[in-house]
Amino acid sequence: MGTLEAVKVSIYLSTQSGSEGTVKVTLTSESDIFFNYSTSISASAFPSIQAEQKLMVDFSEYANVLIKTLTQAIQQPQSYLAVFIMNRAGHARLDFIQSLEYKFVELLSVDFTRATDEQVRQSIQWRYNLLKAQVGGMQAHLQEVNNLVKVKNPSLLLQLQGGSASSSPQRSMGATGASHY
Repeated sequence: MGTLEAVKVSIYLSTQSGSEGTVKVTLTSESDIFFNYSTSISASAFPSIQAEQKLMVDFSEYANVLIKTLTQAIQQPQSYLAVFIMNRAGHARLDFIQSLEYKFVELLSVDFTRATDEQVRQSIQWRYNLLKAQVGGMQAHLQEVNNLVKVKNPSLLLQLQGGSASSSPQRSMGATGASHY
């Protein structure tokens, strides 16, 4: 049983002096703000993943392989599948599968862990603050446009403000815009 879901994937590369660093991948969803899974793959942990999955790439190329595989799954969903399997214990696995004419071939698999309640709370708070800032920016831009219309064409502003007082502002705006064109 499964559903098709749009998931936001973020890939972070962390390099530390003297070492190869870490690849961190997070999965979130706009439709479910509590969906938050992540994984961190260090250069020292990569050889076991490489051997287990028989990967032919080095750690330095791993992030690019993830990006390429994700891009293929997005651009060619009929040929490349991304299947996310979750269990109740908070662990999950993202499998990338290529659909060939007569069989499926597993290309890559990545293990994930569900975020803690605190991490989910921080993620939700960050998203809320981002949206709040975007709304504030849009309101400021709308005020600038209103001020410009007030100076250039006050009667149009009165029509727009009169239309916004009705029960369906989108219809009033559409009718106003159509009458001027």
